[in-house]
Amino acid sequence: MPPDFRGKTALITGVGRVGQIGHAVASGFGKAGAKLVIADVNAAGLADRAREFAAQGFDVRAAAGDLTTPEAARQAVATATTQLGGLDVVVNVAGGLLNYGPALSLTPEQLERELAVNIKTTFYVSQAAIPAMRQRGGAIVNFASAAVLKPQSQMPAYIAAKSAVAGLTRALALEFRDDRVRVNAVAPGTVRTADNVAQMKAAGVRWIELEDLVRAVLFLASDDAKGISGEILPVTGGDV
Repeated sequence: MPPDFRGKTALITGVGRVGQIGHAVASGFGKAGAKLVIADVNAAGLADRAREFAAQGFDVRAAAGDLTTPEAARQAVATATTQLGGLDVVVNVAGGLLNYGPALSLTPEQLERELAVNIKTTFYVSQAAIPAMRQRGGAIVNFASAAVLKPQSQMPAYIAAKSAVAGLTRALALEFRDDRVRVNAVAPGTVRTADNVAQMKAAGVRWIELEDLVRAVLFLASDDAKGISGEILPVTGGDV
């Protein structure tokens, strides 16, 4: 039986583009009965996703803004607390691989951007959300990467950023373990999204299906995982 999130509010980041991970995760929570706050820097795409979800009968609010800033993170959380009555789940999807190439060719600007979209977004949203979640308990699910567990060359900034996400996950889980706020992360392999297929269709990739990744996220956010915190869950289809 899938988890039941009726009566709960979930904030999902990185929901601006159709067919990507954030879109799939938000849809999964909506189908499970959660009220949704969706956030992204892409205001036009976010508005489209909000209309799509509303047409499916989901109770949804959109919070557009640059989540690499604390102000936008606080606004997204405020949307949940003021318009939907509270916050129970945060899924920090926003981020991704921006630079592929040799470490010695990485520019300071490229490094800063990769760190910003992965670790700053996760930190600021979590920092804003935890005070609201402590009131009634909740769960945060972050996005690390299988590349943290099994590093590859040509992705130094991405692996550094996602390693920081994994470390932050464990640190927050420890700090707030007595506040009924659980913090875990998924570490997916290569997910079958339209973008990834277009870029890697000839690479012999072992794909992770979106629905399987969504199930893992829903599990970690649900009461079925009530005794789990501070863990990094590989979603790799056995590619270890």
